[in-house]
Amino acid sequence: MTDQLTIALSKGRIYQDTLPLLEAAGILPLEDPNKCRKLIIATNHPHIRLLIVRATDAPTYVAHGAADLGVAGKDVLMEASSDNLNELLDLQIAKCRLMVAGPKENKPHGHRLKIATKYIQSAKSYYAAKGEQVDLVKLYGSMEIAPLIELADKIVDLVDTGNTLKANGLVPEEHIADISSRLIVNEHAYKTKFHQINEIVEKLRSAI
Repeated sequence: MTDQLTIALSKGRIYQDTLPLLEAAGILPLEDPNKCRKLIIATNHPHIRLLIVRATDAPTYVAHGAADLGVAGKDVLMEASSDNLNELLDLQIAKCRLMVAGPKENKPHGHRLKIATKYIQSAKSYYAAKGEQVDLVKLYGSMEIAPLIELADKIVDLVDTGNTLKANGLVPEEHIADISSRLIVNEHAYKTKFHQINEIVEKLRSAI
Protein backbone atom coordinates (compact mmCIF):
# COMPACT_ATOMS: atom_id res chain seq x y z
CA MET A 1 0.00 0.00 0.00
CA THR A 2 1.28 3.45 -0.94
CA ASP A 3 1.56 5.99 1.88
CA GLN A 4 -0.27 9.31 1.78
CA LEU A 5 2.04 12.09 0.61
CA THR A 6 1.28 15.75 1.37
CA ILE A 7 2.94 18.67 -0.41
CA ALA A 8 2.68 22.19 1.07
CA LEU A 9 2.41 25.04 -1.45
CA SER A 10 1.44 28.70 -1.23
CA LYS A 11 -0.95 30.52 -3.53
CA GLY A 12 0.34 33.05 -6.02
CA ARG A 13 3.64 33.10 -7.88
CA ILE A 14 5.16 30.03 -6.20
CA TYR A 15 2.06 27.92 -6.90
CA GLN A 16 1.84 29.00 -10.54
CA ASP A 17 5.58 28.46 -11.12
CA THR A 18 5.48 25.05 -9.41
CA LEU A 19 2.55 23.71 -11.47
CA PRO A 20 4.60 22.94 -14.63
CA LEU A 21 7.19 21.13 -12.50
CA LEU A 22 4.51 19.05 -10.78
CA GLU A 23 3.00 18.26 -14.17
CA ALA A 24 6.41 17.06 -15.36
CA ALA A 25 6.43 14.79 -12.30
CA GLY A 26 2.99 13.48 -13.31
CA ILE A 27 1.15 15.26 -10.50
CA LEU A 28 -1.96 17.22 -11.53
CA PRO A 29 -4.20 19.06 -9.02
CA LEU A 30 -7.88 18.31 -9.53
CA GLU A 31 -8.95 21.85 -8.54
CA ASP A 32 -7.52 25.37 -8.76
CA PRO A 33 -7.03 26.90 -5.28
CA ASN A 34 -7.39 30.35 -6.85
CA LYS A 35 -10.95 29.44 -7.89
CA CYS A 36 -12.09 27.51 -4.84
CA ARG A 37 -11.80 27.97 -1.10
CA LYS A 38 -10.39 24.53 -0.40
CA LEU A 39 -7.07 24.39 1.41
CA ILE A 40 -6.53 20.67 0.76
CA ILE A 41 -6.47 19.87 -2.96
CA ALA A 42 -6.67 16.33 -4.30
CA THR A 43 -4.51 15.31 -7.27
CA ASN A 44 -4.71 12.68 -9.99
CA HIS A 45 -2.91 10.36 -7.54
CA PRO A 46 -5.25 9.23 -4.70
CA HIS A 47 -2.26 9.10 -2.33
CA ILE A 48 -0.87 12.61 -3.14
CA ARG A 49 -2.54 15.81 -1.98
CA LEU A 50 -1.61 19.50 -1.93
CA LEU A 51 -1.85 21.65 1.18
CA ILE A 52 -2.42 25.34 0.42
CA VAL A 53 -0.70 27.46 3.09
CA ARG A 54 0.83 30.90 3.59
CA ALA A 55 4.29 31.15 2.03
CA THR A 56 5.88 31.87 5.40
CA ASP A 57 4.16 28.85 6.99
CA ALA A 58 5.31 26.18 4.50
CA PRO A 59 8.51 25.33 6.45
CA THR A 60 6.49 25.02 9.68
CA TYR A 61 4.05 22.52 8.17
CA VAL A 62 6.96 20.48 6.81
CA ALA A 63 9.07 20.68 9.98
CA HIS A 64 6.16 19.47 12.13
CA GLY A 65 5.24 16.65 9.75
CA ALA A 66 1.86 18.04 8.66
CA ALA A 67 3.35 18.00 5.15
CA ASP A 68 6.02 15.64 3.83
CA LEU A 69 7.28 18.00 1.14
CA GLY A 70 6.92 21.71 0.53
CA VAL A 71 8.04 24.57 -1.65
CA ALA A 72 9.40 27.69 0.05
CA GLY A 73 11.45 30.69 -0.96
CA LYS A 74 15.05 30.77 0.23
CA ASP A 75 14.22 34.08 1.97
CA VAL A 76 11.62 32.27 4.11
CA LEU A 77 14.02 29.41 4.85
CA MET A 78 16.74 31.83 5.96
CA GLU A 79 14.32 33.15 8.58
CA ALA A 80 12.87 29.80 9.68
CA SER A 81 14.25 27.15 12.00
CA SER A 82 15.94 24.35 10.05
CA ASP A 83 15.03 21.68 12.61
CA ASN A 84 13.47 18.55 11.07
CA LEU A 85 13.63 19.77 7.47
CA ASN A 86 16.12 19.66 4.63
CA GLU A 87 16.44 21.40 1.27
CA LEU A 88 16.38 18.87 -1.55
CA LEU A 89 16.34 20.98 -4.72
CA ASP A 90 16.71 24.52 -5.93
CA LEU A 91 13.67 24.69 -8.22
CA GLN A 92 15.03 27.78 -10.01
CA ILE A 93 11.66 29.56 -9.83
CA ALA A 94 10.42 32.83 -8.26
CA LYS A 95 13.91 34.28 -8.53
CA CYS A 96 14.89 37.61 -6.96
CA ARG A 97 17.59 39.06 -4.68
CA LEU A 98 17.72 39.97 -1.00
CA MET A 99 19.41 43.35 -0.85
CA VAL A 100 20.19 46.40 1.24
CA ALA A 101 18.68 49.52 -0.31
CA GLY A 102 18.75 53.17 0.68
CA PRO A 103 18.10 56.72 -0.54
CA LYS A 104 19.99 57.92 -3.61
CA GLU A 105 21.60 60.61 -1.51
CA ASN A 106 23.08 59.09 1.62
CA LYS A 107 22.80 61.74 4.33
CA PRO A 108 25.22 61.49 7.27
CA HIS A 109 23.53 60.27 10.45
CA GLY A 110 24.80 60.66 13.99
CA HIS A 111 23.40 57.40 15.27
CA ARG A 112 23.79 53.67 14.79
CA LEU A 113 22.43 52.55 11.42
CA LYS A 114 18.71 51.73 11.51
CA ILE A 115 17.49 49.03 9.13
CA ALA A 116 13.81 48.38 8.39
CA THR A 117 13.02 44.82 7.31
CA LYS A 118 10.85 41.77 7.83
CA TYR A 119 13.97 39.63 7.33
CA ILE A 120 15.32 40.14 10.84
CA GLN A 121 17.51 37.01 11.05
CA SER A 122 19.01 37.51 7.60
CA ALA A 123 19.76 41.19 8.25
CA LYS A 124 21.22 40.42 11.67
CA SER A 125 23.50 37.70 10.25
CA TYR A 126 24.59 39.90 7.33
CA TYR A 127 25.61 42.85 9.46
CA ALA A 128 27.17 40.63 12.13
CA ALA A 129 29.38 39.06 9.44
CA LYS A 130 30.47 42.60 8.51
CA GLY A 131 31.21 43.40 12.15
CA GLU A 132 28.58 46.15 12.19
CA GLN A 133 26.06 46.77 14.96
CA VAL A 134 22.71 48.02 13.65
CA ASP A 135 19.26 48.63 15.04
CA LEU A 136 16.57 46.58 13.28
CA VAL A 137 13.00 47.81 12.81
CA LYS A 138 10.55 44.99 12.05
CA LEU A 139 8.05 45.79 9.29
CA TYR A 140 5.84 43.42 7.30
CA GLY A 141 5.35 45.48 4.16
CA SER A 142 5.73 48.84 2.41
CA MET A 143 9.37 48.81 3.48
CA GLU A 144 10.30 51.55 1.02
CA ILE A 145 8.45 54.16 3.09
CA ALA A 146 10.75 53.79 6.11
CA PRO A 147 13.74 55.84 4.84
CA LEU A 148 11.39 58.46 3.37
CA ILE A 149 9.88 59.28 6.77
CA GLU A 150 13.15 58.69 8.68
CA LEU A 151 11.90 55.60 10.47
CA ALA A 152 15.07 53.91 9.20
CA ASP A 153 18.20 54.78 7.24
CA LYS A 154 18.06 51.78 4.93
CA ILE A 155 15.96 48.69 4.24
CA VAL A 156 16.66 45.01 3.67
CA ASP A 157 14.11 43.58 1.26
CA LEU A 158 13.55 41.42 -1.81
CA VAL A 159 14.35 43.11 -5.12
CA ASP A 160 13.00 41.82 -8.42
CA THR A 161 12.93 44.51 -11.12
CA GLY A 162 13.89 47.35 -8.78
CA ASN A 163 11.00 49.46 -10.06
CA THR A 164 9.41 49.91 -6.61
CA LEU A 165 12.71 51.10 -5.17
CA LYS A 166 13.19 53.53 -8.03
CA ALA A 167 9.65 54.89 -7.70
CA ASN A 168 10.36 55.71 -4.05
CA GLY A 169 13.77 57.28 -4.58
CA LEU A 170 15.76 54.30 -3.32
CA VAL A 171 18.62 52.39 -4.93
CA PRO A 172 19.93 48.85 -4.31
CA GLU A 173 23.28 49.04 -2.50
CA GLU A 174 24.46 45.67 -1.16
CA HIS A 175 23.66 42.13 -2.28
CA ILE A 176 22.90 39.70 0.55
CA ALA A 177 21.64 36.57 -1.21
CA ASP A 178 20.16 35.21 -4.43
CA ILE A 179 16.66 33.96 -3.73
CA SER A 180 14.67 31.21 -5.45
CA SER A 181 12.15 28.61 -4.35
CA ARG A 182 13.39 25.35 -2.86
CA LEU A 183 11.88 21.90 -2.45
CA ILE A 184 12.02 21.00 1.24
CA VAL A 185 11.32 17.71 3.00
CA ASN A 186 10.51 16.54 6.49
CA GLU A 187 13.48 14.50 7.76
CA HIS A 188 11.34 11.67 9.17
CA ALA A 189 9.20 11.45 6.03
CA TYR A 190 12.33 11.31 3.87
CA LYS A 191 13.42 8.19 5.74
CA THR A 192 10.06 6.44 5.92
CA LYS A 193 8.78 7.40 2.44
CA PHE A 194 12.13 7.60 0.67
CA HIS A 195 11.24 5.76 -2.54
CA GLN A 196 8.01 7.72 -3.06
CA ILE A 197 9.70 11.05 -2.40
CA ASN A 198 12.84 10.24 -4.37
CA GLU A 199 10.80 9.31 -7.44
CA ILE A 200 9.18 12.76 -7.39
CA VAL A 201 12.50 14.48 -6.71
CA GLU A 202 14.20 12.85 -9.69
CA LYS A 203 11.34 13.82 -12.01
CA LEU A 204 11.46 17.40 -10.73
CA ARG A 205 15.23 17.45 -11.13
CA SER A 206 14.87 16.44 -14.78
CA ALA A 207 12.26 19.14 -15.37
CA ILE A 208 14.28 22.03 -13.93
